[in-house]
Amino acid sequence: MSRPRIGVFIVDDSAVVRQALTARLAESGEIDVIGAASDPIFALERMNKSWPDVVVLDLEMPRMDGITFLKKIMATRPTPVVICSTMTTRGAETTMDALAAGAVSVIPKPTSGLKQFIQDEGGDIVAAVRAAAASNVRGAVRQPVAVGAPPAASGSLATTTDRIVAIGTSTGGTQALEVVLTALRVTCPGIVIVQHMPEKFTAAFSARLNGLCDVEVSEAVDGDRVLTGRALVAPGGRHMELRRDGAQYRVRVFDGPLVNRHRPSVDVLFRSVAKAAGRNALGIIMTGMGDDGARGLLEMRHAGAHTVAQDEATSLVYGMPHEAVLLGAADREAPLSAIPEVIHKHG
Repeated sequence: MSRPRIGVFIVDDSAVVRQALTARLAESGEIDVIGAASDPIFALERMNKSWPDVVVLDLEMPRMDGITFLKKIMATRPTPVVICSTMTTRGAETTMDALAAGAVSVIPKPTSGLKQFIQDEGGDIVAAVRAAAASNVRGAVRQPVAVGAPPAASGSLATTTDRIVAIGTSTGGTQALEVVLTALRVTCPGIVIVQHMPEKFTAAFSARLNGLCDVEVSEAVDGDRVLTGRALVAPGGRHMELRRDGAQYRVRVFDGPLVNRHRPSVDVLFRSVAKAAGRNALGIIMTGMGDDGARGLLEMRHAGAHTVAQDEATSLVYGMPHEAVLLGAADREAPLSAIPEVIHKHG
């Protein structure tokens, strides 16, 4: 049985970009570009006649910027949106705003060499549209998070690094991580995170979360120590492992081949946590397309770690958590709203 075709609308002020994206998506054999426009005003007029399954959106355009357009869509007719943004510092910060406003994922767009980029990264563009089409933008809404009262103070809780939390996520993970991390207290165990995200965007993502959270959030640097109340995010384009250093935990950030088509890879992190922390670890796999992290989470469970998968109802894309559940890697499934309390109880 063939899969239903995906209708895509492209909004970008560059005619060259519109043509290149249209050609690459059409090559997939399952995606129809039903329209394209140079700015959001024209786009809305045409989309209202035939609403797409997925919107591919630039952020800097005349008459109405992409963020305003995105917020308008999500407020009136929630639709999966893939951001195609330039890989600049300013672009990264704006992209973080777009993800927070409800965009599903980001495809970095270079300032030059577009033709070569489309040839090299076209598979990522197609995969992003597929994931967006499968996403649950209407159902995976934010839920109020209730976290219990802090536990009684203890010296060990304030100083130990024995307890570790490892989180892996992909499509929809930026929003899910914001929900989880903003609900945590500074007494939570040290956290290591792999979020599938292009190079240059993880620094802006970490900085944004650090400004919103009580816990410290930063892009990981090789040798960083994992501490209570700190969350380290793997840099885009590099793998991250957990290492035991005497009585401490530190991260190793390194280059290497793609694993499960990703760098950083959740499996790389989870497997290292299984070896370094064993039963002292909590593994959490959240929303995302594909199966990265499922086998690593199983290794964590076999090593005695407690393992959790985000449930289908609150996952934007129930791909990675579902693969973990099918593999028997998760002790339990939990809604997004319950995950902060799971983390605190682990401490």
